[in-house]
Amino acid sequence: MTSAFALAAQLTSALSPSVLSAQSPTTMPGYSPSAAATQRRLEQEAIQAPQATRARMHSAALSKEPHVAGTPAQKRTADYVIAQMKAMGLETELRSYDVYLPHATGVKITSMGRDTTVLDVQEPGIPSDASTMLPQYLPVNGYGGAGVGDGELVFVNFGLIEDYATLDSMGVSVKGKVVLARYGRSFRGIKSREAEKRGAVAVLIYTDPLDDGFVQGDVYPEGPMRPLRGLQRGSVFNGTGDPLTPGYASKPGAPRLKPEETAVPKVPVVPISAANAQLLLAQVRGTDIPRNWQGGMALRYHVGPGPVRVRVEVTTDEATAGTKQIHNTLGLLRGSTYPNEYVYIGSHRDSWGPGAADNISGTVSVLEAAQSLSEMAKRGDRPKRTIVFATWDAEEWGLVGSTEYVEDDSLRLKAGAVAYLNQDVSAQGSQFGGGGSPSMRAMLRDVTKQVQDPRGRGTVYETWRAATGTRADTLEPPMGDPGGGSDFAGFYNHFGIPMADWGFGGPSGIYHSAYDTFDWMERFGDPGFQYHATAARIGAATLLRLANAQVLPYDYAEFARTMQRYVAPVERGLTQKGWNAAVTAPLTAAIARLERSANVFATTRDAALAAGVVPAAQAAANSALLRVERALARPAGLKSRPWYRSLIYASDVDNGYSTMSFPGVNESIRYGTEAETVAEINDLAARFGAAADAVDAARTALSTPVKR
Repeated sequence: MTSAFALAAQLTSALSPSVLSAQSPTTMPGYSPSAAATQRRLEQEAIQAPQATRARMHSAALSKEPHVAGTPAQKRTADYVIAQMKAMGLETELRSYDVYLPHATGVKITSMGRDTTVLDVQEPGIPSDASTMLPQYLPVNGYGGAGVGDGELVFVNFGLIEDYATLDSMGVSVKGKVVLARYGRSFRGIKSREAEKRGAVAVLIYTDPLDDGFVQGDVYPEGPMRPLRGLQRGSVFNGTGDPLTPGYASKPGAPRLKPEETAVPKVPVVPISAANAQLLLAQVRGTDIPRNWQGGMALRYHVGPGPVRVRVEVTTDEATAGTKQIHNTLGLLRGSTYPNEYVYIGSHRDSWGPGAADNISGTVSVLEAAQSLSEMAKRGDRPKRTIVFATWDAEEWGLVGSTEYVEDDSLRLKAGAVAYLNQDVSAQGSQFGGGGSPSMRAMLRDVTKQVQDPRGRGTVYETWRAATGTRADTLEPPMGDPGGGSDFAGFYNHFGIPMADWGFGGPSGIYHSAYDTFDWMERFGDPGFQYHATAARIGAATLLRLANAQVLPYDYAEFARTMQRYVAPVERGLTQKGWNAAVTAPLTAAIARLERSANVFATTRDAALAAGVVPAAQAAANSALLRVERALARPAGLKSRPWYRSLIYASDVDNGYSTMSFPGVNESIRYGTEAETVAEINDLAARFGAAADAVDAARTALSTPVKR
């Protein structure tokens, strides 16, 4: 799906006049000077181990065939990963769940215009790429409804809420109509929801060549972009996890909703190619489009309705095999000192096709990081905390596998999860991006300063700065916010467990298509598989940094400075509503207090570690630090989506892809009353106060260092 580093981000605040200075071997947050020197050496060992040749082997094996969740092919990928992890000497577990996962069994689209034509909905195979010639998953959006929708066609642009407002102003209704929407600018589930809400009887979604086709570059197999007959599959479920067990794990005996009681779409939702969209749009007349609705195909777009009618027919196996088994894989490298504290790295393993980029690349990164650290453990350098190497199933359907896991293991995660590192499309180009909780960003930047770019352009950090145009020494490259859309959501958005992710991107038009293949990757995405190995190098070093830290290396000063930037937009929103913007004062004060507490804590931590700290004080400090971001997750969750508990970031409820900061407050400004908004602001301020209390508790634990 979508990783946080790919989302819109802002430049971070000024951090230090020396952000570009060379790393000191004896300076590392969370480590004493002597421990920092040892840790730098260990991280360099970890960085050297991942191999591009082995990464290529894993990629070829795991992307040799389409492997949609719930199929035998997908179970084969789980067996492969478990076998590899056993060979490394890891403790392994195959964690399976029975979840609602109806597969399409038939799809037919009939155009009834000048002629009656049954559209060819499949993506054509390419003889030079053998995996594209294999049977494909039918082009039906995951969790789209079964049945028949028949009506005049209406073009709705991107299908955004504002697009429907434009249609309303033009006097165009979609009630009883078949909707044609363009991919982009919002999650496909929002497109489906808004169309169904307005009475559409079926939804067709296509990717316009202007966005990732020939307008952007040569198309596959001559180039990396989407062919005219390529299409984008994907789920249209707006929730997370098994729709039948919302908020709890899909274990045997768990109560289950009926499908009709869930929020999955009730109308057919089908992805189509640009070629088929062009055939349909050529027969649409009616109202002319607004100027900015024109796409990249060689015809003038019109809104309709009609005169062409479209009949969409979808059948599924819901009645006979709607529930299917999915399989998460877990590999544990048991910690030597703190075995009940856990650092996770995970990737989803399922895809809509062969999935070499999305997301075998992430799975390969996890495997290579596991290989690196397991080899070090065999040599006697075992991490202090337990590291969990996870691959998740059914992410593409709505983060299902990872959600079931976090709901299943909630007690262990709440008590001992230190961080979650996500790998979603970790390598399909050479341009680095990273993101995550602001508390983790300084550490990720520091690790990238140790890892060389495969093209010999300096470190990953240096190429990152150059590519993003970050020239001022006091600024850092932009980083993405964790709003949702990938497997970190269960850890961060549900529980408030700090997370980070990263990856390497480039020109690509094969997202969720049959052309996301090993051959595409070898020719265009990552020839030589050097960036697969580089993503794993960053992962291995970051895991070790978190696993071995004497004091957990979160940066809550940067976290607080990042939070300060989100207050001004809240004040603007209040003003636009005609409400009193001064009500943000308690929130501003609470964030400022967190920054002060974090700065004092950092000074105390460094002094204590230099002088020596008894294990009991370290343990107390780390226990307090684990509470900081958990304090910012409200058990009752957001009013719009109770499963999302973090009050710092969430995906926009009306967009799905864009990230909303302070979602409880900002959703209240958008939809609630002034009194409700003031209550949300005060609640968030209190939670920042609790977060500052936790930082203060960590400082108190370290305030009286005693040499061992």
